[in-house]
Amino acid sequence: MAVALILVPRPSLSLHPSQRVSLGDTVTLRCHLPQPAAWVRLYLYQNATYIEQKDNVQDMAEFSLAEIKKEDAVIYQCQYQGLAPAGISEKSDPVKLVVTDHRYPPPGISLSPEEYVEIGTNVTIRCWNNISGVAFFLHKEGHSAPVQRQKLSAGGMATFTLFGVTPADSGTYRCSYRITGCCLLFSPLGDNVTLEVIPRPAIPGVNGGPSRNLVAAVAGGCASAIVFIIVLTVFFLLVAQRRRMQTDERPRAASRSPEAVQFQVSPGDSEGLTYTQLQAVTPSTHPPDSSTTPEPPIIYAEVGTRGPR
Repeated sequence: MAVALILVPRPSLSLHPSQRVSLGDTVTLRCHLPQPAAWVRLYLYQNATYIEQKDNVQDMAEFSLAEIKKEDAVIYQCQYQGLAPAGISEKSDPVKLVVTDHRYPPPGISLSPEEYVEIGTNVTIRCWNNISGVAFFLHKEGHSAPVQRQKLSAGGMATFTLFGVTPADSGTYRCSYRITGCCLLFSPLGDNVTLEVIPRPAIPGVNGGPSRNLVAAVAGGCASAIVFIIVLTVFFLLVAQRRRMQTDERPRAASRSPEAVQFQVSPGDSEGLTYTQLQAVTPSTHPPDSSTTPEPPIIYAEVGTRGPR
């Protein structure tokens, strides 16, 4: 009875240690299972023949590679056959065993612009060595895998560009290169450079800053001055209007006079009196160019002409 494939979940494969493995070190490959297995096998990548098998495994199978040689620096996968259900899984995702060969010199590195750069700047990192035809890798501290790679056909220099850097690009960078040949054999990491991305200086008058505060202060001062001038102008207008009203009232008061002057003459003394007609002139209330000629009032006065009786 044939056993069907892809009836059980896939396993996963990991390396311990996962990086900085050198020639002569010991590496452990762990195949993690989602269920108990009748057997677990370790394969070279894209190779139908397994290199080692573990039987009756519960949840993890370990495969040790002692005294790593350059031929061990390849890609690995694992696979298992489940107990219930009794299916064979697909192979795990491939895992690369990268090995450092300290017989090769580390590469040099440079950073331009140096260290402190503003957000949005393009940064260039150059790596070099004395060996031509190698692939360069750019590593960032805190990342297990290289962040960039560049293969050269000739020469011994690679240029990596970080476009429009952000604070996330800040960190320490180093270079390595891969030796051409059959395996995943790399040079040691070279010296490091540190990149620090800083904010751009505030543009005057944009998004706050001292200039914007100054403009706001000047605008506030101008508004206060305008309000003060308006209040002062209204005050002087009111004062001028009041004075004009007082000036208009004075001629009216001066023009008021009695329309008639009456003299009372005792009836008993009316005999023997002589009355004379006097003309009284009063200030005119008509305009100077008025054509109307007012009639002067007539006043009668007693003239004493009576002698002794």
